[in-house]
Amino acid sequence: MNYQVIAPPPSLKNYVQCFWTLEHQTDDVSQKTFTAMCNGAPGLIFQENPAVFTGFEGERLPQLFVFGQARKYGQLHGGGSFRTVGINFHPAALKSVFGLNANELTDQNTCISHLTKTALSEQLLNCSSAQQQAACLFNFLEKQAHRYENSNKKVDYAVAALQQGRRLSHVLHDLNLSERSLERLFLTHIGITPIFYARICRFQASVALLRQGNLYSLTGIAHSLGYFDQSHFIRDFKLFAGVSPGIYLRKSIERMPGFPEWES
Repeated sequence: MNYQVIAPPPSLKNYVQCFWTLEHQTDDVSQKTFTAMCNGAPGLIFQENPAVFTGFEGERLPQLFVFGQARKYGQLHGGGSFRTVGINFHPAALKSVFGLNANELTDQNTCISHLTKTALSEQLLNCSSAQQQAACLFNFLEKQAHRYENSNKKVDYAVAALQQGRRLSHVLHDLNLSERSLERLFLTHIGITPIFYARICRFQASVALLRQGNLYSLTGIAHSLGYFDQSHFIRDFKLFAGVSPGIYLRKSIERMPGFPEWES
């Protein structure tokens, strides 16, 4: 399985984390299960063959779709060869790029044609390389962002602070906002509450520590990230990853970050 990442141009750095491709060539057509772990951000996916994967509820996915924030892990099922490309957005991109209230897509996805009139699917199919597909998507997103420009500086500040592990109470003080006021902004621009977003950020920090092997014990990770105890850490990890931290360490095959397969 080949995973490749292309950075966005400077004009999109506030909206896009990266463009990526995931390609797999095989004669094995047996079904495999892939877990999509929560990462606190929406995204866009284009499937060259939309018949390969089924979604979290077993549904057939559109060829080109946008998805919102996920509040728990999900599982995709597919088999055989495939080539999929996508965009990892920054958390507030649904509002900034598509003019969409982000909570309308929380735990959901929608075909790109439901958001804007575009021939983007056909353009991507006609590209001869990942670099051309990335350029095509970046061009499309630049035009979209120019149309809406719905960024909110208070939301951007809060997102960055929570990603860095700051307490929500400190963020509210910095912004001179009530918790309810920031919650309304987050539901519109991010799709989930600040408290829930902070939980996902803490989960992502724990995953980073597990990947790096920085701490010896799960208890050490739990304490360093402010969980009440190891049990609290494991419960949150299972919600966002589908398995315990121990199983993630022992059995995940993570060719693409946040999208593991599992050893039997």
